[in-house]
Amino acid sequence: MQNNPLSEISLIRRLKLNQLMIFERVLETRSVVRAANEMRLTQPAVTKVIHELESCFDGALFARSNRGVVPTDLGLLLGRRVKSLMAELRYMTDELNDFRLGTSGHVIVGTLISASARLLPAAIAMLKARTPNVLVTVREGTTAHLFPALATGDLDIVVGRLPERELPIASAFPLTHEALFEESLCVVVGKGYGLQAAPVASLAELVDSPWILPTPDSPARLSAEHLFRAAGLALPTDIVESLSILTNIGLLLETPRIALMPRVAAQQFADAGLLRIVDLPETGAFGTVGFSVRSNKEQSTACQAFIECLKEAVELARPGAAAAV
Repeated sequence: MQNNPLSEISLIRRLKLNQLMIFERVLETRSVVRAANEMRLTQPAVTKVIHELESCFDGALFARSNRGVVPTDLGLLLGRRVKSLMAELRYMTDELNDFRLGTSGHVIVGTLISASARLLPAAIAMLKARTPNVLVTVREGTTAHLFPALATGDLDIVVGRLPERELPIASAFPLTHEALFEESLCVVVGKGYGLQAAPVASLAELVDSPWILPTPDSPARLSAEHLFRAAGLALPTDIVESLSILTNIGLLLETPRIALMPRVAAQQFADAGLLRIVDLPETGAFGTVGFSVRSNKEQSTACQAFIECLKEAVELARPGAAAAV
């Protein structure tokens, strides 16, 4: 590897956007073959581009594996910047189309469980009613998956429970978090579960029942563990770990399990007759629900409009209008 320093001018002269697009697809798919198929190129053409980039950056970008390719440290470093560059290209395309054609752009939203049931649908419905041509893409996931995607530009905004501490990714990509409301936890059971016939006075009466708990890598799991700890109880032994709302509802309807759920989401399914909320005095707080964006990135017109809809949806859900979100 050579140690000659790079310069912006030399990179501008040597790099082409299509090279970076091909690199990004190989990085994303971890496969030269899949990247070639997606971009309708031949495998040798993709390989040639990767070799050109490796020559430009004086180092290997990928190493071969039995499943395709894996990025080197240099490949990962370049990948973070290329993802941001591709995101900026998307933002520029949206804004130019909005200016030239009067279209409304594209907003890519990452969502956590705390926002996916009521807040997010209400905000999207409001946005589409005002700007029908806006394209909204929703991706559901965990904090560990969504925030790195936000940092690199794969997402425009993340909506859900805000992190309780600064994320490691924020040292390289500063994030701005804005609170919308405080959410509480509640205990839920399926509509046909016999527990609804008798009142429950404390969590201790339920600890020996089968439960559904959030996965260990989620902030919601910390809330669940704190709930049992505060009640002087160990975690239930018969548990299913899941963050999938649809899976959890299916389990609750088909089996005599108990689950913890953010109250706003639980209320929606209770109103629909699918679940019953078990009133307990010690269920406690779930956390702060809000949205997160990149601090150093000006939001697109579509994303700004979506943020306004989020805020309005929350206001409509204040006491007296709880069914709106």
